[in-house]
Amino acid sequence: MAPAAPTPTPEQSDLSLLKGHIPLIGLTGGIGSGKTAVSDLLAKLGAGIVDTDLIAHQITAPHGAAIAPIEKQFGPDFITADGALHRDKMRSLVFTKTEARKSLEAITHPLIRQETLRQALGLSKKGVPYLVFVVPLLVESGSWLKLVDRLVLVDCPKETQIQRVMQRSNLPREEVERILAAQATREERLKHADVVIENQGSLRDLEVVVENLHQKILRFQKDKSSSS
Repeated sequence: MAPAAPTPTPEQSDLSLLKGHIPLIGLTGGIGSGKTAVSDLLAKLGAGIVDTDLIAHQITAPHGAAIAPIEKQFGPDFITADGALHRDKMRSLVFTKTEARKSLEAITHPLIRQETLRQALGLSKKGVPYLVFVVPLLVESGSWLKLVDRLVLVDCPKETQIQRVMQRSNLPREEVERILAAQATREERLKHADVVIENQGSLRDLEVVVENLHQKILRFQKDKSSSS
């Protein structure tokens, strides 16, 4: 059994606090690759899941923690009538203006980190065998690469990604291609991955692969505990 996760002091406010106490697994992949499907299956097998994309949506939902500072920075036009982030307007802005993207990230990233840590500590204290951090831009972030013990990449061809996102989000092809262009390339992700999940088959095919991944992570933790 992994040592109990310590309680953070005010100075210890990042996830490195958990390093060595519980396996930290990074899960990433381009938009439309199937990260959520994989994380959902891992959750059913008992993993502790922290989805940073879900957290980002929560803090920008109606009256979320990021709404007031976003309205102050960008103006009321970027907030919907029900008090949520106007995603279409903001997406159009940040993909054309770098400074706007940096301003948005300066608001959202600290809030996401804070909630990520809170959830991770809570799950570790519940006794989950390992933590999975679902991070769409994990490879783009040097800090995440240094933190996780293993990096799992959900992969599929670019055209598959485009078709999935167009159908799922009802976005035009040009918009999806613009999002893909702002992310790390498939080759860059593959270079950093410890495990690659090819997500092009059926759900049953994916279930088998994820079950094998789960067992591999459990063996990793057992071997690590035995050697310590």
